[in-house]
Amino acid sequence: MAMGRKLIAGNWKMNGLKTEGVVLARAVAERLASAGPIPVDLLVCPPATLIWPVTEAVAGTGLAVGGQDCHPQVSGAHTGDISAAMLAEAGCGYVIVGHSERRQNHGETDALIATKAAAAHAAGLVAIICVGETDAERDRGEAGTVVERQLAGSIPASATATNTVIAYEPVWAIGTGRTATPADVAQIHALIRETLVRRLDSGAAVRILYGGSVKPSNARELMAVPDVDGALVGGASLKADEFWGIVTSCP
Repeated sequence: MAMGRKLIAGNWKMNGLKTEGVVLARAVAERLASAGPIPVDLLVCPPATLIWPVTEAVAGTGLAVGGQDCHPQVSGAHTGDISAAMLAEAGCGYVIVGHSERRQNHGETDALIATKAAAAHAAGLVAIICVGETDAERDRGEAGTVVERQLAGSIPASATATNTVIAYEPVWAIGTGRTATPADVAQIHALIRETLVRRLDSGAAVRILYGGSVKPSNARELMAVPDVDGALVGGASLKADEFWGIVTSCP
């Protein structure tokens, strides 16, 4: 298991306009300030339009800000895309790549995700690389095979424990209300750890997050599972009280 601080990351997805986004970020930052020292790193990943105002709103609070995606190129004729360097300039320290919604809705491949992660590393960002199986793949007994394949294809040569986080998000548990059992999570996280140790010199120290309908009511049990080094939180990250409830559930 990776030693050190857990990471609780909120993925706001395509939610929020400026006023409500800034209010939400400040509410989380205020809870962080009033809590004093805690053994948890906190991150919010707002839509691209909110990165700059959110970064300004939480400056100096210890709350990190990240992007939800990046283009593999530094610049060019890529209408609608954002480079990792642009995210870094806007104040991001992290970027999510390979989320299942990008894999499914935009047809992103493991190879493309690896180039995005490498671009993030080159820009000085921590890449949160997402992996996870669909319900059909799990029903066919292919969960482990799918995750291993995604890891093999999505992790670039530049990956280290310092610049890379892995997020296991079973697709069937994202936004559905369904949550993998602790036993399910333990099995896949152990597989991810074994793969990371084989692949990277620092694989034992890479943080592995669990994502998929994480909420205050199940967070404590999930965060206590071996090799769960934090959470990638979706819907619950849009409410400060719920997000903070997950933070305080970390052992």
